Amino acid sequence: MAFFRSVSAFSRLRSRVGQQPSLANSVRWLQMQSSTNTDLYSEMKELVPEYQERVKKLKKDHANVDLGKTTLDMVLGGMRGMTALVWLGSAVDPDEGIRFRGMTIPECQKALPGAFPGGEPLPEAILWLLLTGKIPNKEQVDSLSQELRRRAKIPEYAYKAIDALPVSAHPMTQFSTGVMALQVESEFQKAYEGGVHKSRYWEPTYEDSLNLIARLPGIAAYIYRRIYKDGKIIPLDDTLDYGANYAHMLGFDDPEMLEFMRLYISIHSDHEGGNVSSHTAHLVGSSLSDPYLAFAAALNGLAGPLHGLANQEVLRWIRNVVKEFGTPNISTEQLSDYIHKTLNSGQVVPGYGHGVLRNTDPRYTCQREFALKHLPNDPLFQLVSKIKEVVPPILTKLGKVKSPWPNVDAHSGVLLNYYGLTEENYYTVLFGVARSIGVGPQLIWDRALGMPLERPKSVTLEKLEKLAGASS
Repeated sequence: MAFFRSVSAFSRLRSRVGQQPSLANSVRWLQMQSSTNTDLYSEMKELVPEYQERVKKLKKDHANVDLGKTTLDMVLGGMRGMTALVWLGSAVDPDEGIRFRGMTIPECQKALPGAFPGGEPLPEAILWLLLTGKIPNKEQVDSLSQELRRRAKIPEYAYKAIDALPVSAHPMTQFSTGVMALQVESEFQKAYEGGVHKSRYWEPTYEDSLNLIARLPGIAAYIYRRIYKDGKIIPLDDTLDYGANYAHMLGFDDPEMLEFMRLYISIHSDHEGGNVSSHTAHLVGSSLSDPYLAFAAALNGLAGPLHGLANQEVLRWIRNVVKEFGTPNISTEQLSDYIHKTLNSGQVVPGYGHGVLRNTDPRYTCQREFALKHLPNDPLFQLVSKIKEVVPPILTKLGKVKSPWPNVDAHSGVLLNYYGLTEENYYTVLFGVARSIGVGPQLIWDRALGMPLERPKSVTLEKLEKLAGASS
């Protein structure tokens, strides 16, 4: 099987660690290291023993370190603010937003290879960074891009599983079904049934994760063309990168759309481990379900209106604004009235607020910068800009939200609409393809680090009332 590869690298790793005593505490040092490996698997093979030693040391020497108290509000409030799991790829700061392996989005845009000088980061570069903690060079990214294309062939039965559903089924239902069909070829399942040692669980998980990531654009594009177009499959282009190929297979070849798809996938790839889709994948994976099963579960969480489905709700709401007034060129007063009308009806303004962030989402900001560069005069983009001016003061005055600022969903729909992808029901599928690039690496590391079955303690309502009474 593909995962039984032999790379003798542990001695080189020991040597490297010896030259850099602070390695375990230096994310930046890891990121800035160059490597002669153009093969991502070989890079992982070197890193796994070192990470295993770091976890072993933490468990041995610091097992009783207090990570903070748990309050009743956390238990009843969706576990917000509760530190409960390890996620290597990214972390979200309430004020500055997402960092991928310690790097902000602007830093990633400057440091990671693009399709051309000064271009947006390639999703392959984000994948390499999230998995290894290192900044890849162009040769490494091109090698990974080629590998993903090689892995991208989709078995006929996966298409047939999707075709068994009505065309009217929601795109996310069809997407989850397609992923489940791919599970038939799980390398992890074969290895586990064959008695692979637990120290090597990460290797077939690596194979499954990369195969899954590689095949998702083809599955997702087929669903789009099945529902909205003529149903004909557009073959993968062996000259294009991951993001551009996805756009191409959807039926879009405008260079600007290809570049936006690279940006879209990169910034939607990961958002630490506590969000519904990422946490779901981690939870299901902790039972040793393979990456296909874990990611299908993640997609079902992503399909919820309070998570990934929100991006389709934003464009729908904006279109309703235009329909109400007959034009996107409305006054601040008209927009303010419509926002109050939305809120007074018991609805929210989609695309505003976040469970963690307390400032404007940097993923919103980089999409705005893209729009300013490529479509500054688009009427819907100008309306999105006006909404950002009007909504936060209204929400702040009402005092009902902790964050009145725009999140990633507030902008993406208008950009996709501009380039011709107007079917908002499909937008969450785009999000799902991107999220695999964050979930896949973590599933690999979960198995490499021997992360256990997740089993938090629950309490009854009566127990909470008893504890509350005892503390008053």
